[in-house]
Amino acid sequence: MAVSVEQIKQYLADNPAAMPAQVAAELSITEFEVVSALPAEQLALLPLTEKDDLLASLPEWGNMTTIVSASGSIFEFKGSFPKGKYAHGYYNLITKGEGLHGHLKLDDISAIALISKPFRGTESHSINFFGAQGEVVFKVYLGRDKKRVLLSDQVERFQALKASVAAAA
Repeated sequence: MAVSVEQIKQYLADNPAAMPAQVAAELSITEFEVVSALPAEQLALLPLTEKDDLLASLPEWGNMTTIVSASGSIFEFKGSFPKGKYAHGYYNLITKGEGLHGHLKLDDISAIALISKPFRGTESHSINFFGAQGEVVFKVYLGRDKKRVLLSDQVERFQALKASVAAAA
């Protein structure tokens, strides 16, 4: 049975603490369908034409948390998002020594969502990269200090990015 956008919005309103992945599993829909139904103040969709600029700027943001989910397992990396370059059909993350390494198949990214949604009662902001089937490929959450407070310079960058998307719309 298809789930309407209104049903998703109602579910989110009734369960404000639920994370998009939980809602998607509960309603048997994609996480992108859930994210797309978030209230306007919680969501901005970055044009895919801006993905290269975004990825080039992320290393300047400082320590963040990159999350990859696969088959119910969650992998987290805390640290700066690495610089990268295109080669052999991938955006290759370049890290000298320890740190996040990988190869991103950016041609398969169908959407980039800037999400501002509380997590366990605390302010949270993330950049979510979605694949062609509406699945999350990876997420980058803004960093926190030792007292678990969001890093203010990252919040400013994130809010400016969201504002630029809204202004272009």
